[in-house]
Amino acid sequence: MGIKYVSLIVLSIFLISSGLPKNIKKKVDKEIRDTFEVETFDLSSYSINSEAAKELPSKFETDNFFKINNQEQLLGYVYIAQAPSKTAQFDYVVLLDKELVILKAKVLIYREDYGGEIGSKRWLKQFIGKTHSDELKYGDNIMAISGATISVRSMTTAMNNLLRSLNILHSKQLL
Repeated sequence: MGIKYVSLIVLSIFLISSGLPKNIKKKVDKEIRDTFEVETFDLSSYSINSEAAKELPSKFETDNFFKINNQEQLLGYVYIAQAPSKTAQFDYVVLLDKELVILKAKVLIYREDYGGEIGSKRWLKQFIGKTHSDELKYGDNIMAISGATISVRSMTTAMNNLLRSLNILHSKQLL
């Protein structure tokens, strides 16, 4: 067996045990490969102690925040969560480099008839390069989308909460 095959088996076993739905796992896997330009990688759950987690605006649990490694070298982090839309929730992923700079944000599953435009690459690229010290403001440094106001505000809030959480974790030297 080649090392790529063994790595893919290990990754598959890990993802199956991570609690992520299969359709989400496949999409996250693809985004990691494309963004970090690697074929094989390992994900390891990054645990935040419960005391620190209570202070965070975003939810950090063992099944939504992972370190991305390639041959034991840290490439970055992946954060997977849901945000509310008008009547449902949508799943999204954020990929960060090892310095906690956003490399990519992507809406994985959108469950509404309206507002799906927030999944466009053009709209999501405005998050690239943002760091834990940035603040996002709807209508200021985050573009509005006609017909997707609720989803745009929700995604902006979710991204702000993530950035604030990363700032807290960074300041406490937990990341």
